Amino acid sequence: MKKILIIYYSKNGAIEKMSEKISRGINSVENTEAVIRTLPDIKDHSDAIANKNNILYAINEDLENCDGLILGSPTYFGNMAAPMKFFLDGTSAEWFNNTLSGKPAGVFTSSSSMHGGQETTLITMMIPLLHHGMVISGIPYSEKELHDTRTGGSPYGPTHFSGDKDNNLSTHEIKLCTSFGSRIANIAKKL
Repeated sequence: MKKILIIYYSKNGAIEKMSEKISRGINSVENTEAVIRTLPDIKDHSDAIANKNNILYAINEDLENCDGLILGSPTYFGNMAAPMKFFLDGTSAEWFNNTLSGKPAGVFTSSSSMHGGQETTLITMMIPLLHHGMVISGIPYSEKELHDTRTGGSPYGPTHFSGDKDNNLSTHEIKLCTSFGSRIANIAKKL
């Protein structure tokens, strides 16, 4: 069974919803399983091991046990949120040990403004994954929804435009999330 790890940080819920749709795509591929983890706020100094929805917080050991990795973060000034950067900055041991090298990876994001830096956020999340030697995948234009969407979606990975905190994903965004999940799962099986 191939395990695809989804690590996300979600402030207003859109990224969490996207992770659920991506996990559906992963779980639709035979012999693959989505493992979902989240990240706490940087300001959270509690000893909690899970969030209020009982989703476990990611730990470095999760990286050792995965066959693929998908990261999700809201866009903050064209970059990933601080909790995601903080987590990635703590993966030096995995880098030294080539823990993630050769495994497939992808990224997804959401922003409250149409031109809020979604693509730069996706790219900045890819850079640490490239340093880890991961095989990065986005969404190919063979996905019809990528041509039709007026809300979210990018060849770099799934995106969502929340506007005024609208966390409801559009039909196109849902399809792009699920197809992205199945794409990463299928790549993990081939590798």
